[in-house]
Amino acid sequence: MTVVLRILLAMGMACGVLMPPGGAVAADAKRLNIVFVNPGKTGEVYWDMVAQTMQAAGRKLDAHIEVLTSERNYRTMQELGFGVVARADKPDFLILSNEESAAVPILEAAEAAGVKTLLLSNTLIGDDAARLGPPRQKLKTWLGDITTDLQTAGARMANALIATARAEKWQSPDGKIHILGIGGDEITPSSIARNAGLKLAVEAAPDVVVDRMLFANWTQSEAEQVTANYLGWASRKEIRPAGIWAGNDPMALGALRAAIAAGLTPGRNIQVAGLNWSDDALREIKAGRLLLSDGGHFLLGGWSIVLLRDYADGCDFAAASPHVEVKTSAITRNNLASVGDLIRVRAFDRIDFTRFRAKPGRCGQYDFSIDALISSLAPLEGTAD
Repeated sequence: MTVVLRILLAMGMACGVLMPPGGAVAADAKRLNIVFVNPGKTGEVYWDMVAQTMQAAGRKLDAHIEVLTSERNYRTMQELGFGVVARADKPDFLILSNEESAAVPILEAAEAAGVKTLLLSNTLIGDDAARLGPPRQKLKTWLGDITTDLQTAGARMANALIATARAEKWQSPDGKIHILGIGGDEITPSSIARNAGLKLAVEAAPDVVVDRMLFANWTQSEAEQVTANYLGWASRKEIRPAGIWAGNDPMALGALRAAIAAGLTPGRNIQVAGLNWSDDALREIKAGRLLLSDGGHFLLGGWSIVLLRDYADGCDFAAASPHVEVKTSAITRNNLASVGDLIRVRAFDRIDFTRFRAKPGRCGQYDFSIDALISSLAPLEGTAD
């Protein structure tokens, strides 16, 4: 055996597996069957994109992804999860999101059935986290979670609104910068984190006040209504609204519609920030009406398949931590060209997900940054290399 081969074998053994060159799936690797219980509604942009990136990653990483949609009904989500773990032919992995704290009974049922689970986007918090402890402790089959740092995203959105308002001198007669906050809900971990980011940014800015923190159930129509109500109130109180912070893009789009209906010109005399990287939001950024859309967290779908492929092949992501946190990024007019087409046509098969697998000897170490994403993209058909 040559020295080089011994070194390669040692590197593979350190990771628990001799990984194929370039992060590709080994020819003899088992095809994975993975079920994702989607907490969103059919046609809900964010959760559709989560599922689509999972399926694109599955095509690159030899995994079949079955998507079951719960239509924003936590009881349906639990019924679907219970049904999966009760199957005679059980999947290799079950991916859940702890929306409305509804995943716990499914995790417990999966433990009893021996089905390995991964939480995506929303993990355990509060009493549930205290009772069940960390992954792989009380629930051995709960492998871990993959989430995004949405508190930092929420703060980045607020700081962008504040910076613009200061630069444009959009203070009210009281000398303060007045902002409306629109959250998705008050109980979902990802919403709580975003809202906390807004709060942190405002607490660090003595010249800024959030007049109202309202909740619009993640929807454009409800956000349009609460924004209209707020703008009417602000007008009566002779408050000059400077910015609207919205916890997702649909709510930001609703806020835009209400602002325009109230005679404001978003991008010129008020700014709105959203989160999701949705195609509709990117069009508004290009038009100059939306300041930014933070996000990229729909890619958690694809990244979750990377983690599970590595785990199945013996390279356990928990070698670093069972909690994998991915940083989000803001899309503005300055960087829109880099990722706009990817999102516009949802061309997620352009992403070479094999390039994101952990390197031999570095299990659990991943680079899921926007720079790594951009460098992994195959060119669109009809464009030059």
